[in-house]
Amino acid sequence: MKQAKWALILVLVCAGVFSCGRKAAEKREGPLIGVMPKLVGIPYFNACEIGVKEAAEELGLTVEYDGPIINDPARQSEMIDIWIARGFNVIAVAPNDPDAVAPALRKARERGIKVLAWDADAARDSRDFFINQASYDDIGKALIDVMAEGIGGVGETAIITGSLTAQNQNAWIERMREHIRKYPGMSIVDIRASEEDHQMAFERSQDVMKAYPNLKGLFGITSVSLPGAAEAVKQSGMTGKVFVTGLSLPEQMREYVKTGVCQKFILWNPVDLGYLTVHAAKLLYEGKLAPGTIQAGRLGTITVNEDEVLLGPPLIFTKENIDKFDF
Repeated sequence: MKQAKWALILVLVCAGVFSCGRKAAEKREGPLIGVMPKLVGIPYFNACEIGVKEAAEELGLTVEYDGPIINDPARQSEMIDIWIARGFNVIAVAPNDPDAVAPALRKARERGIKVLAWDADAARDSRDFFINQASYDDIGKALIDVMAEGIGGVGETAIITGSLTAQNQNAWIERMREHIRKYPGMSIVDIRASEEDHQMAFERSQDVMKAYPNLKGLFGITSVSLPGAAEAVKQSGMTGKVFVTGLSLPEQMREYVKTGVCQKFILWNPVDLGYLTVHAAKLLYEGKLAPGTIQAGRLGTITVNEDEVLLGPPLIFTKENIDKFDF
């Protein structure tokens, strides 16, 4: 009895820690939907939250957007357990580690909760659908093609990723390795993780440039890694000598693009990704999410390939168009 009592207290305390200030779930109409980013507080997932809230208001849904404050799959699993206990109807998670969060997601599905992965996929048997920002192949190809253009198709390159366990980042790297074969003079000589920390991305980028003095290109393939890599190139006096590109937000890269540190980089619209995730969650709850196409508000017609909902092709940002985007 004492163990049960303390377990209940722990659940209540955790719920208070992770959802402080959120609307209580008890007084509501319609489904309760939880959308969990890899972590809160970084610009990329802040932009996703804007889209989540926009769709929730548009559809009249009760949606909670919350996640751990650091890149930690164990904390994601703890939060999923709390959401299960609170009776969420749909849980959408951007996993830091697809295998680490899978047991908690499987538990949710066993309890009748609908499960989405978004931004990064989870183990396939632990979710119903995956909301993907762009195809892995399109992202990998775009990254390699931009780099090839920047360094003339010849030279050593290195990758600064977010986490060595992030499913989406590993999938992009796999496709990058495939597409780089089109450029026999190019190679990927190193991959280092920043753990979604700007200072670490900066330091890892400096380290890799020192380790490979002939390095011609540097990829930063997360919204945190690319600004860190660009800052390292800038402070090392390597602007124009090391071509830097990757995936990030216009707001984070505007200064680097306008000063020539980074000439081109790639992303999708994270506001739209959050918006699409909520639309898909509603359709999944209603039993209307299936292969083919769906209508997602202002996004119009969206393709569903088997169990993957695809936002669309990536965008390429340059000095000429970056000021058109405010995220």
